[in-house]
Parts: sequence; structure tokens; C-alpha cells
Amino acid sequence: MRHDPVAVILAAGEGRRMNSDLPKVLHPVLGRPMVEHVLDAVRAAGVRRTIVVIGYKADQVRSALSSHTDVEFALQSEQKGTGHAVRMCAGLLSKHRGPVLVLSGDTPLLTGESLVSLLDVMNRCEAASVIGTAETDANEGLGRIVRDADGAFLRIVEQKDATPEEATIREINTGCYAFDGRLLFDALGNVRADNRQQEYYLTDCPGILLSGGHTVVAHRGFDIAEAMGVNTPDQLAAVERVLQDRSPDDA
Repeated sequence: MRHDPVAVILAAGEGRRMNSDLPKVLHPVLGRPMVEHVLDAVRAAGVRRTIVVIGYKADQVRSALSSHTDVEFALQSEQKGTGHAVRMCAGLLSKHRGPVLVLSGDTPLLTGESLVSLLDVMNRCEAASVIGTAETDANEGLGRIVRDADGAFLRIVEQKDATPEEATIREINTGCYAFDGRLLFDALGNVRADNRQQEYYLTDCPGILLSGGHTVVAHRGFDIAEAMGVNTPDQLAAVERVLQDRSPDDA
């Protein structure tokens, strides 16, 4: 747990709703590709090694980030879900024994402070996984965090699978995680694509780890803005406005 963390940034998606041929993570936010803002947060958290998972127009993304000497690339040639994307990093992380942050490349409002809090909780609780969560009334379409009567993490439930009671839960999954590197790939080996999309979901991993007797923590350490992924031009404009409003020290 004390080894240096590595970050994995998921950046393989096409982003069809952006109405552009440009890979989604390369759309500019304040004049820079949005994925570079995620890299800023990663570095602010003290992470010195990052793996970016590329897929759609992979060469274009690789070229755009070629000047970043702390970035490596893993190729996801087929889009089979977030769990499958992280699996593509297995070779690069075969010798890593520390924490792995898993983040989305389309969340440019992410802050280093929140990532540090994930790692701190992981170390303090000796957790196999820490899930970054936030609270919001605007929870439509977002994964809910289900806790037991004592407040301990039970599972992540997606909107389409939620009961009416679960659908009212305000605490949501931001899509930012810290995992024990060794246990992460063990868990990924047990993820099954038995869902409507026939994809391998990273969100299954915390539950798999919990059922295996490991500690999993849902950490309310994120602002809801940090979970604001960019999927449309309107969302792109919204995150740019937020960044413009941040002070120079926070942006």
C-alpha cells in the first residue's frame, strides 16, 4: 500500500454525441485537450506514472499526448466496457505492487485534492478499493451507492437496475477509484459480461472484492462537479464555464 500510485485514465471512447470526428478526450477545454486537465489532477496528487487507455483514433490521441513523458499507453482495440479497458493495462502493471487510480479521461473538473483523499483513505483503512462518491439531487442516470444499516458500502447499483427505493439515493459513484493493484486484476478476472451490453464493467470489481472478504470503502470526498463527464457539446461548454470560474490556483 505504501508503493507509489499509478493512474489509469480511460480514454478509448469515440464520443458520438459530441457530433465530431475528434476523439472525445481531445476536445478542447480552455484551449487544451480535456484529458490534459485530468493529467493535471493526477500530477497534483503526486502520481508520477500514468497509463492512458486509447482506442478510437488511438494514434491521434497518442500523438496529442506525446510530449508528456510520464504517460504510457495501452490499446483497447475493441470497446468491451470499462473493466475490459483496465484489463488492457495488465502487462504494463504486472510488477506494480501499489495503488492504482482509475479515472475517466472526460472529467476535466477533477482535482488533485480529491485524488489525494482517495489514496489517504485507502492507506488508513487498508482497503482493497476506495470509491469516490458525491451527493446530488440530480442523480438521474448515475450509479447509486448502496450502504448497509451501519453505513458500510454494499454495492453500486446502476440506474436501470435500481429499485424505486434505490433510485432515490443521493450518493452517486463519480467513476473515480483507488484499487490495490494486485487485487484489482484478480477481481477483473472474475468480472463477467452477463449484462444487456455484454460488456465487462469496472463497477463490478468493488463488489467482487467485498465478497472476497476485502475492505471496500465508499468515500464521500468529491464535489459533484468532479463527476461531470463530457458527453455532449453542451456539457463541454458547462465544464469550461466552471473552470473559468475557478481561481487560478484551483483550475
